[in-house]
Amino acid sequence: MTAKITPPSVTVKYGQTGASTTANEFGMRTMQERAYAKRGEQYLLIKSPPASGKSRALMFIALDKLNNQGIKQAIIVVPERSIGGSFADEPLSKFGYFYDWKVEPQWNLCNAPGADDVRVAKSKVKAVGEFLVSTDKTLVCTHATFRLAVEELGIEAFDGRLIAIDEFHHVSASGDNVLGTQLGQLMARDNVHIVAMTGSYFRGDAVPVLAAEDEIKFQTVTYTYYEQLNGYEHLKQLDLGYYFYSGRYTDAVHEVLDPDKKTIVHIPNVNSRESLGDKLRETEEIMHSLGTWKGEDPVTGFHLVQRPDGRFLRIADLVDPARQAKTIAALKDPAQKNNRDHVDIIIALGMAKEGFDWIWCEHALTIGYRNSLTEIIQIIGRATRDAPGKPTARFTNLIAEPDAAEDAVVDAVNDTLKAIAASLLMEQVLAPRFNFTPRNTDDNRLDGYDYGEDYKPGGSNVGFDEATGQFHIEIKGLVEPESAEAARICQEDINEVITAFVQDTRTLERGLFDEDTVPEELTQLKMGDIVKDKYPDLTETDREAIRQRAVAALTLVQQARKAAEGGTTTAGPGEGGGSDEPTTNTAFVDGVRRFVNVRDLDIDMIDRINPFGPAFAILSKTLDPKILKQVQEAIAAKRTTIPAEEARDLAVRAVKFKKERGRLPDITSTDAWEKRLAEGRLAFGKHKAAGAYDE
Repeated sequence: MTAKITPPSVTVKYGQTGASTTANEFGMRTMQERAYAKRGEQYLLIKSPPASGKSRALMFIALDKLNNQGIKQAIIVVPERSIGGSFADEPLSKFGYFYDWKVEPQWNLCNAPGADDVRVAKSKVKAVGEFLVSTDKTLVCTHATFRLAVEELGIEAFDGRLIAIDEFHHVSASGDNVLGTQLGQLMARDNVHIVAMTGSYFRGDAVPVLAAEDEIKFQTVTYTYYEQLNGYEHLKQLDLGYYFYSGRYTDAVHEVLDPDKKTIVHIPNVNSRESLGDKLRETEEIMHSLGTWKGEDPVTGFHLVQRPDGRFLRIADLVDPARQAKTIAALKDPAQKNNRDHVDIIIALGMAKEGFDWIWCEHALTIGYRNSLTEIIQIIGRATRDAPGKPTARFTNLIAEPDAAEDAVVDAVNDTLKAIAASLLMEQVLAPRFNFTPRNTDDNRLDGYDYGEDYKPGGSNVGFDEATGQFHIEIKGLVEPESAEAARICQEDINEVITAFVQDTRTLERGLFDEDTVPEELTQLKMGDIVKDKYPDLTETDREAIRQRAVAALTLVQQARKAAEGGTTTAGPGEGGGSDEPTTNTAFVDGVRRFVNVRDLDIDMIDRINPFGPAFAILSKTLDPKILKQVQEAIAAKRTTIPAEEARDLAVRAVKFKKERGRLPDITSTDAWEKRLAEGRLAFGKHKAAGAYDE
């Protein structure tokens, strides 16, 4: 009935440079200054992590547009009412800026009383209409209110105004997404300015946030997690880990819930496999695992729980609907914002995620798998604020262990795979960015990058810019993008491609558990298919440039971590790939250099590495060996012969093989990839004879 505790799957240490919290003469931090430099753009997309100051960046930009660019009014659109507080009045002139940010009380519709029923919604839409004909300059409302207002008032009513959309990942290019459709209409009319902000641009599903024709109109400001966390003053380490338990989670939660850490606990959705079916009872059991309930604070409504050592914990309950209003008010009390002792633990279900600002949070504990990777990133963001006396932060995902005796074993295995996918993606998001270029014999160094003393033109070179958190790596055989759109994707959206790759259950199954899988089936075929599906209008050369960079980025992050830990750098199914002791990623940069510099790095070599090998090493430590064997057997039972589409892809690669080498691939070859190509070519012939392909 307990959780198996293992070292965190990802541990990253940062430099504590203070750069991301240091302000310039106008009171702007690094990200805000970078965004403000593009304040004149009509369409601006800010990709920046939680706590990096996106709200204030928008204030600076909006005030310049209102005062210097002829924009009539600014409308700030947030996903939920609790986030509206981020846009409260700010005396920016006190910090050196030219103007102050002010929202008249009647125009912050997130503060309007009453539940969001039909009557209140109509009242808020009416208020938007009244604002548009007023002389006031700023309004704050929810996504829902804005959608209704556009439907009621029409697109043209917003001409000449700035529309700022916070948490932009809620938008999608799907026709079913009303806000996304309205955004497309606003851009087609071309009479508004738009600033979009998000800490997790990818949605984690197959639908893009923006249509390609709209996305290319946006100028992008990117501020990475690495830049943000590396530039903190206090926080220097972030741990991410998933842990498995058997039985009831309330009997295991005490294993991972440290009462000495300021923690937000997100209990599982009532419809999830981990839920016990009674959210109020689950909340009570979590509190009982911490100590003895001694009543509640009459002012805040926080539960008072006494620990065995006599210390009292103040626990905020956001699960019980009857308590939410009072609890939220207490948590948002501005007088307590800098009071570390105000609350110790927050227990929530659907709240305390996006935009929830509790700087003292040291641990985000999430119980049950979360289907949305965006949601996971938002939850992690609750713990990554910088605060005095907070050197470390942690995200923990506590997941029910697969049980082969259960009827739902397939679902349980899928949840396990999805948790691994989330861990892989978060590792990618938290790593420094990669700038890949083809290797040549000329001096290819970039300004601002440290290449070390052993640099030589045409060698296996790694440059790192600590200020921006970017690598420059030369790779032999790397294809360059032909179009501007492909170049933008290579620079900005590689994590989008990696997201689709690691979320594909079949790909993960084969990469983690099928010892017969040839790495090129994953790196060339599967990644190639994903790029083709996402970007069907690009040329084959552009798609190959994107594929290569996605594979290189994923592989380098995984292998560099293993190199930094002192283990083997090509671990696969059945290989441990490192010691059992956790080694932090302070040596991540050195790990990249070690992995690259000991090899004649070329794209063919990268394609021959299973990118999921290091993840298997972690999983083998995290899962009970018997359970791991059961998972492997459950997945092996699902294996089939080569399906028609995969056989066709292999046959295409076999033709390419023949053109390059003057012969067809040999099914008796000792090279696993050549053998697989031969098998695919034969399977293609059988499927074709059976009429599997349209002529």
